[in-house]
Amino acid sequence: MVELHDQTFRDAHQSVLATRLRTEDMVPICSKMDEVGFHSLEVWGGATFDVAIRYLNEDPWERLSTLKQNMPDTPLQMLERAMNIVAYRSYPDDIVKKFIYYAKKNGCDNFRIFDALNDLRNMEVPIKTVKDVGGHAQGSLCYTISPIHTVERYVEDFKKLEKMGCDSLCIKDMAGMISPTRAYDIIKGCKDAGIKIPIDLHSHNTSGMTGLSYMRACDAGVDILDTSISSLNGSTGQPPTESMVAALQGTEFDTGYDMEILMEIREYFQKIWYKYSHLHRQAAMMVDPSVTVHQIPGGMLSNLVFQLEQQGAGDKYDEVLKETPKVRKDFGYPPLVTPSSQLVGVQAVMNVLFGRYKKITNDTKEYFRGMYGKPPGEISEEMYVKILGPNWRDEVIDCRPSDLLEPQYHKRKDELESMGLARKPEDVLTYAIYPEVGLKFLRGEAKAEFTSDQLPLKKPEEVKEVVRRPEYPVAGKVRVDGTEYDVNMKDGDTIVVNGKEYRVSVLFPDSGTVEPKAPGKNPVAGGVKSEVHSPMLGTILRIPVTVGQRVRSGDTIAVLEAMKMENDITSPGDGIISSIRVKEGQDVEEGDVIALLE
Repeated sequence: MVELHDQTFRDAHQSVLATRLRTEDMVPICSKMDEVGFHSLEVWGGATFDVAIRYLNEDPWERLSTLKQNMPDTPLQMLERAMNIVAYRSYPDDIVKKFIYYAKKNGCDNFRIFDALNDLRNMEVPIKTVKDVGGHAQGSLCYTISPIHTVERYVEDFKKLEKMGCDSLCIKDMAGMISPTRAYDIIKGCKDAGIKIPIDLHSHNTSGMTGLSYMRACDAGVDILDTSISSLNGSTGQPPTESMVAALQGTEFDTGYDMEILMEIREYFQKIWYKYSHLHRQAAMMVDPSVTVHQIPGGMLSNLVFQLEQQGAGDKYDEVLKETPKVRKDFGYPPLVTPSSQLVGVQAVMNVLFGRYKKITNDTKEYFRGMYGKPPGEISEEMYVKILGPNWRDEVIDCRPSDLLEPQYHKRKDELESMGLARKPEDVLTYAIYPEVGLKFLRGEAKAEFTSDQLPLKKPEEVKEVVRRPEYPVAGKVRVDGTEYDVNMKDGDTIVVNGKEYRVSVLFPDSGTVEPKAPGKNPVAGGVKSEVHSPMLGTILRIPVTVGQRVRSGDTIAVLEAMKMENDITSPGDGIISSIRVKEGQDVEEGDVIALLE
């Protein structure tokens, strides 16, 4: 017998609906899901925590407890990113321990624990804590294809995880690219090596060969397979639950699940699929064997399309896919799973939009410093110098990143209580993990993109926008959807490209690119005020400068969170900050004025 771990409430909509499925559209079908008899149901973790407070104006803790109340008989599982928890950087041990304690208290039974770099040092504290609070610890290794990720390496690491106290193991093929042969070899290798605890295989439909891989996994002795209801599927989703149940019927692997109940569930989620039609993306529905090259996981593919569209760069999708494996090699072949997929993916986007490593995210710098763990493969000295500078050896650490972090829970608790926002202990964790976004949510300032009763929404149409202009007429270069054009323009103009009007941002390089019409009015020097623009849509996290402060070319004017990564907005030249036009926590669009430089 093979059991199924269903991911409809978490990874399914993360992979094909940009993680936007709301709790009120989950509750009506909970009793039927609970009736099936699944090994477990994944309902929490991953991107669902972030999206709930950022886009849905939902409390993720309340979602977890609500789902447990409505599905009391089936173990509920979360995807836990080791020391990153549900975010993109390492947290101190006390935050990780508190989070797992309250996750268990609110209804989470099983914890799938993984580290994006397969650095087992980062998994020790979460595994031990889950065991301490009476939960089921599933040790997971991220599957990837590279010269260094061999069958033998996976088997040895799984043996170590069993010794660390895990209750089960998982091959986490987040990009859907595991071949039938490799699935068989890793699982058979684990069984032959004497591993006794159950083994789970997680994958996606992306490459088109996952069904074959699941059958070979059965032949090798897999105990659990990950699936989701077919209505929320597509290529970036998981293999369909109903299809897998039907395929295994009458065999030694028969799940024993009732197909009639599954058909009722399928019918419900078909309605949900059409209800959320404004989030459908063709790229997330088509089988894409190129995933074996770019290796971007399903959830990242779905969200990458959405994020590129937000930045007005949807036409750059194919270029980003080609750039991603090049960046991954530069980074030492990390598996592409959150947060490493976001790190590599966003840096690939930056390389496409601005030129290779012309704009480096702060998170890329942190990765090269070792603040996410030890990269799986070697990184060249050339890349270290490019990212961190000639003295890079002074910045790189070799310990577990969280060893460098001070305890944080009580400090965050005191801060939140002083603001009168600590209504329950879980709020402290929301604030500690997502300080800016979490605080906005706890203050009641977050706005839901939509609620269930507003659906279905119409797909967004092209909106013609008036171009923002400098305060004086200039001739020079502008960027339209990431491409530079030579233009003559003045305040109030619009730019028309291929018959469409576009909003553009004026570029102010250090020298030579923008020439003013009026002699002597250099936009960076000469006493004329120059606008410092946001290079993309995002949220202002920090403003480390003040009005009247003298800055030099390259100094950070503001820190922008864009596509969930931090980016420095830097000064285009030497000068004095004469005005700051934004505040911390403010949402900005590409081209918005951040500050004036004199």
